[in-house]
Amino acid sequence: MPPIFDRIYATVARIPSGRVATYGDIALHLGMPQGARTVGWAMRKCPHGLPWHRVINAQGKSSLRGEARERQYALLAKEGVGAGIGGRIDLEQYRWQEI
Repeated sequence: MPPIFDRIYATVARIPSGRVATYGDIALHLGMPQGARTVGWAMRKCPHGLPWHRVINAQGKSSLRGEARERQYALLAKEGVGAGIGGRIDLEQYRWQEI
C-alpha cells in the first residue's frame, strides 16, 4: 500500500459525523492539488471502520453505484446529512471546513 494512502486514511478518519469532504478537498489538504483520483483509488481499498461514506465527489454526489451508493446515502442520512434532488448534498451546508 502506498504511504500516501495512510495519510489519506488518517484525514478521512478525522471527518466528523454529519460532515462530508470531497476527494479533491482531501487531496488539496495533503498537498496534492491534482490528486483527487489518488484519493479515489485509496478509498477503493479503505480499511474497515473508516467513515468512507463521508467522502463524496466535487458535485456533492456519491461516486458509487447501485447498492453501495444507496448504503452511502443511508449512512449519511443517519448522521443528518440529507441529499437533495438528484442525490446532491449541499456542500455549503455539510462540507467539513476544518480540513
